Amino acid sequence: MTQGRRSHQGIHASIKALVAGMLMIAGARAVAIEAPRTEINPKPVLADSELIEAVGAQVLATEPVTGVAYARLTTDQQLKLSHLAHERGSCAGFEALPEVSDNNLVITDVFGQLASQELRNRRFRPMTSAQNLTANPAIVSGLQQISADQIRSHVEFLSRFESRDNRLPNANEPIEAFKARIEQILSSTSLPYQVDLISHSSTGQKSIRVHIPGSQRPNEIVALGGHVDSINQEWFGDRHAPGADDNASGSACLLEALRVFAAQGQQPQRTVEFFWYAGEESGLLGSAEIAREYRSQNKDVVGVLQLDMTSFPGAGAGKIASMSDFTSAWMRSYFVGLNSTYLNAQILDDRCGYGCSDHASWHKQGYPALMPSEAPFRQMNKKLHTTRDVIDQDTSFEHAAIFSKIALAIAMDLGNSTARQP
Repeated sequence: MTQGRRSHQGIHASIKALVAGMLMIAGARAVAIEAPRTEINPKPVLADSELIEAVGAQVLATEPVTGVAYARLTTDQQLKLSHLAHERGSCAGFEALPEVSDNNLVITDVFGQLASQELRNRRFRPMTSAQNLTANPAIVSGLQQISADQIRSHVEFLSRFESRDNRLPNANEPIEAFKARIEQILSSTSLPYQVDLISHSSTGQKSIRVHIPGSQRPNEIVALGGHVDSINQEWFGDRHAPGADDNASGSACLLEALRVFAAQGQQPQRTVEFFWYAGEESGLLGSAEIAREYRSQNKDVVGVLQLDMTSFPGAGAGKIASMSDFTSAWMRSYFVGLNSTYLNAQILDDRCGYGCSDHASWHKQGYPALMPSEAPFRQMNKKLHTTRDVIDQDTSFEHAAIFSKIALAIAMDLGNSTARQP
C-alpha cells in the first residue's frame, strides 16, 4: 500500500466518523435514519433532496459536502421522482439501496465515500501528462472503422422490442437476444473473451458483461457500460417503450466500439470489460449491485465510462456534454486530452444531479467515472420515456458515432496505459 493510499483511507475514515456523528444529530436536514411510519412499503434511496421533497417524502439525512440525500420512498414516489428527474433532463434520478438490518451503518459508509470523492475532486489539478496525449496510429485506424450504419442497426434491433422494462415478466427476452447478437459479433475475434449474464437480487432482469482479460496487468480493469433497459412514463396510453435514444443508442455505441476493438485482435494490457446494465430506470439496480460487488472484492477498476443517450444532438452537431458532478475530475481531464488528440468534439460541461445514470453506482464505490452525453441536459431529447422515443428525423447516428469513438479510444488507450487517478 502506498503512502498516498494510506492518506486517502485516513481522510475517508475521518469523513465517515464526521458523517456518522452528523447523522445522529437532529438538525438542518440531517437526522437519525428511521423510516416514516406513515409510509407503505418505503424503500431506501439516494437522490437530490429537492426531488425527494417534491414527491412529498421526508429527507432523512443529507451528506453535507455533496448534498446527496437519503430517504425512503414508496413505489409510487419512486415513479414520480423518476418522472420529475426526466422532466429536467436526467434519467433514473435516484439510486435504490439494498434493505439491510442497520441502514445507519450503510448510509454512514455511503456518505463518507461520496464526501471523500468530492474532496478528492476539489484537490485535483489537471496535469499536462493527462491532457497532452500522443496520437496512436492503431487508435486512429480503429476510429476510422466506427460505422454509423452499424450503430443504427443495433438501435433498430433493440427498439423493436415492445419494452425492455426490467419489471416485466419477459424482461430477459431482449437481454438474451442482445447477448446472442454480441456473441455473433465476437465469434470471429482472436481475442480471449467471456460473455456472461449477471443475475441480480434487486431485479429479475439480468445484466450482460463481456470480459476481455489483460495480457500484462489483468487485475487492473477498465469498465465501459450503459443500461439496456427502457421505460415508458406517460401517464396514459400503452406501455410501449422502444427507448431508441434511452438507451438503445448508448448500448449500440458500446457494441460498435466492441466490434472494432475485437476486430483489432490486439489483447489489451489491462482487462477491459463492457457492461449492459439491467434496471437503471428503476434506480440503477444492476450497476449498483455490480459496483458494490467489485468494491467488496477489492477489484482495481482504474476507470469507468458510462454511455446513456447518444443520438440526439440537442446542442448541435459535434457538441456533447460531460457531466461534472459525481464523476472523476481526473477522468474528465483525461477525456479532454483524449478528445483533443482523436475526436475534436466540442465538450460542454454540465451537471445532472445524483443518480442520473449508472456512473453514480461506480462513483459511490470510490471508482473514477466519466459520463459524456448527447447534449447538456436542458437540451436533451424530450421524447425520452415515451412511446415517441424512436428513430426519427431528429436522430443522428453520426452524432452517436462520437460516443463509440470515445469508448473505443478509452478501451485502446487506457486499456494499454499505466495511468490512473492520483
